[in-house]
Amino acid sequence: MRWQEFEGEVRRICEAHDFSTKFRFVFKDEEGRAEIDVVAERYGIVLCFDAKLYSASRYRASQLRREAEKHRRRCERFSALTGKRAIPVVVSLIDDSLRFHSGCIIVPYHSLNEFLTNLHFYLAEFGFL
Repeated sequence: MRWQEFEGEVRRICEAHDFSTKFRFVFKDEEGRAEIDVVAERYGIVLCFDAKLYSASRYRASQLRREAEKHRRRCERFSALTGKRAIPVVVSLIDDSLRFHSGCIIVPYHSLNEFLTNLHFYLAEFGFL
């Protein structure tokens, strides 16, 4: 699977859970240009997804933590621009024990459906509700 297909799969799964989506959402602010792979909104909840297609050979937990920090910052910028509270979520193809870092939820791809099915539980668990 290529990264474009991976992002599309994240979008498709969100839409299957009745989220309205914006795909590869690009915005510009005083810090410059930024892109969010999938913005998914349902019932006033806005999830901003960053899809990471790491292979086992180049995957590192430290890299995922860095990406989570960068994505959280992008989501803060998105929130400031739109006035909507964005919840940052990184979806990683490779499963790791890391589930939350620096204000960003980390979901393994194989758990995305379950995450969205039980969204309110996870949002409460990580302090977003």
